[in-house]
Amino acid sequence: MIEYMKEERQPERILYLAVPVSVYGKFFMLPFVQTVIKRFQIILIIYDPVGEVLLEWKN
Repeated sequence: MIEYMKEERQPERILYLAVPVSVYGKFFMLPFVQTVIKRFQIILIIYDPVGEVLLEWKN
């Protein structure tokens, strides 16, 4: 829904989705989630909430 709203109001804006590393490993690696990420070209930022560091950017 955010992607559709962005297209209408601020099409030039790039959206990033910040995901804790534990959630990425359990949920975002599922095949259907990977399909959605590719379909909507979601840029992920994977971070460690305990260490408070960014681990990876995925385009």
